Amino acid sequence: MNHRSNLLLLFFLGLCLFQTACVAQTAKLEAPAREDREPEAATGVADNKLSSATEFMVSSANPYATWAGKRIIEQGGSAIDAAIAIQAMLTLVEPQSSGIGGGAFILYWDNQKQRLFTYDGRETAPAAADANMFEKDGNTMSWRDAVVGGNSVGVPGVLRAMEMAHQAHGKLNWSELFDDAIEQSTVGFEVSPRLARLLAIDIHPGLHAFVESASYFKYQDDFLKEGFVRQNKGLAKALTGIANEGADYFYTGELAQKISDTVRFASINPGSLSTKDLAQYQAVKRSPMCGFYRSYKVCGMAPPSSGGVSVMHILKGLERFDLSKYAPDSAEFVHLYSQASALAYADRAHFIADLAFLGISPVPLVNPRYMNERASLISMQKPWTKAKPGKPYSALSVGKDNAYELSNTSHISIVDKQGNAVSMTTSVEFMFGSGLMVDGFMLNNQLTDFSLDPDRDGVPVLNRVEANKRPRSSMSPTMVFDKDGNLKLIVGSPGGSRIISYVAQTIINVLDYGMDIQSAIEFPRITNRNDYTALEKGTSIANLESALIKKGHDVQVRDLNSGIHAIMIKDGKLYGGADPRREGVAAGR
Repeated sequence: MNHRSNLLLLFFLGLCLFQTACVAQTAKLEAPAREDREPEAATGVADNKLSSATEFMVSSANPYATWAGKRIIEQGGSAIDAAIAIQAMLTLVEPQSSGIGGGAFILYWDNQKQRLFTYDGRETAPAAADANMFEKDGNTMSWRDAVVGGNSVGVPGVLRAMEMAHQAHGKLNWSELFDDAIEQSTVGFEVSPRLARLLAIDIHPGLHAFVESASYFKYQDDFLKEGFVRQNKGLAKALTGIANEGADYFYTGELAQKISDTVRFASINPGSLSTKDLAQYQAVKRSPMCGFYRSYKVCGMAPPSSGGVSVMHILKGLERFDLSKYAPDSAEFVHLYSQASALAYADRAHFIADLAFLGISPVPLVNPRYMNERASLISMQKPWTKAKPGKPYSALSVGKDNAYELSNTSHISIVDKQGNAVSMTTSVEFMFGSGLMVDGFMLNNQLTDFSLDPDRDGVPVLNRVEANKRPRSSMSPTMVFDKDGNLKLIVGSPGGSRIISYVAQTIINVLDYGMDIQSAIEFPRITNRNDYTALEKGTSIANLESALIKKGHDVQVRDLNSGIHAIMIKDGKLYGGADPRREGVAAGR
């Protein structure tokens, strides 16, 4: 058997051996809701099972990707090696969510050194960008007008971040990590139920307007159907160049010129991204943001990610309550959780941005005294009310951000044979990004994660567009350590601005309610972004609507389309979970 046959055999054997992989057979697809701020709609629920292993574990958004990462670890690769192979494969099989045309945040736990590293691969605004780039005819563009085409494309960062992490923590040669994605691009992959359904929604005008995207995602004038075998020879060529020449192949030379030309000469909203912007892009190695929740240490990314600040704000808001007194699907818990979440989002809307770019320290946001002051505002007795931002910076006056952050993103969790771990969240932002495709991969629309208005009520917004700045992100890759410093939980999710809430609730389900990781992931979702309390439709938690209205909540029952991929370590064993709301798979050995 050749390598191609071995790969396909491994894939289909895996589908049978691991129930979590049998998404196509077990998904019960429902008509997707066309919700204004969640355009990557729900596409059904799969029957996923808890996966356990003793040597290593991989959890990602697609069976092809999980098996590519699994094979790398079986060949002796590290967790970051596997993450690179997974991202390359996701570029092919999950183009609506992530890819080499987007950005990412990476947490890497070096088990031998007992040290956590974080890498920022967030996109940057082009050098020619300015605060008024989303203004047209004297008015701020609507988000739906702004998102399509070249003007929304930031300089992609995921490849530089992965390259930086690989240079520090990789074991296999960089060139080997793209083999499976190159081969699968060449022979073709089966269009998944989710990809087919999201195409059928037909919500992104770019998939009609831009020639390369339309020709790729359509067959005989109709969008690709589930099971269609789609080859992507353009991506195979791009990944081959990246494998052989490193990330420079992407950021300089012919491919960089193609990316720049595609952005600058887009038929809708042409942008300013140049080859110089690409050549000068740098990933950033940042210090992790860590804090304590009960006896556990919780670590995430520093801004412009919201993970290290906003997730901790929710957790610290609830720390003084004995949550075990209340069922996790009780009105009492939801009432407390919604208050903590509203406070976190109120601060986020004002103070989370590319703070390093602005010369502002994030430390005041996670000062224990400040977080306790905010937590004191939470009460079981008082009705829910919209939260006001606090004053972590005494001399800083800023306006409220009005950025939209959409829900198509992907998360990867990995533990390798040496106990090293990756928590990586990666995104092109909107479903299929800007709609622009270059050599078989989608270009992001991350610049619409900036506030479209640079000023609010005459006060500047921290997350305004500025040249070479990184937009704020809700992506929240997280790791949790026990009181002895042992890694306990690797977690993250897609879900736009709701990511913060999805991650915090999952952590609480594990740490406070003792759930196994699959149960914690599957549990009914609640969110409150300082707007309304959302209860997941079709679950037991939706029955709380009346009780919460009596407590002052504005309630909406709706799909809450998380996509958590997580690993829990307990008693020397690895337990992998994948969110049944998407197509994720956890597998190990």
